[in-house]
Amino acid sequence: MNIKNYTSTVEAARSMSKIEELLVEIGANNINKQYVNKICTGITFLLFDEQLQQTLPFHLKAQVEGCFNILWQDVKRPRPETRAAIQQQASRTAWKILSDWTEVQCTMILLGQAKPLQMFLPFMYDMKTNETLFDKVSSGKVKLLQG
Repeated sequence: MNIKNYTSTVEAARSMSKIEELLVEIGANNINKQYVNKICTGITFLLFDEQLQQTLPFHLKAQVEGCFNILWQDVKRPRPETRAAIQQQASRTAWKILSDWTEVQCTMILLGQAKPLQMFLPFMYDMKTNETLFDKVSSGKVKLLQG
């Protein structure tokens, strides 16, 4: 399998912590985690945009379920404990990938190669509808670049 971090041993909690550290470094505040059935599913944060002169909410989600589905495809002879082991690996892998991605985005911001809004725009978050801008565009609720 040629998927980044698919054998990661970094615990999901450590990757979440790294994401928080990176976000704080670029000026994020009010960083919160969302949980479903005692499992962290995403991180929401606020970031002040200098150009717009306003604070914007963002939501990053680790795609654990999608990761699990891909890893599960490689299981040839599952035993009773296999599903739980693959679920744990999917969590480690998904959060490590999100941590690595966030590190690249924040590095570009810190080096002046990009603006925060440029890096996180798809993840701008509407707390009323629990949707990111990407969610709204992909569902057709928001139309972009009409031509």
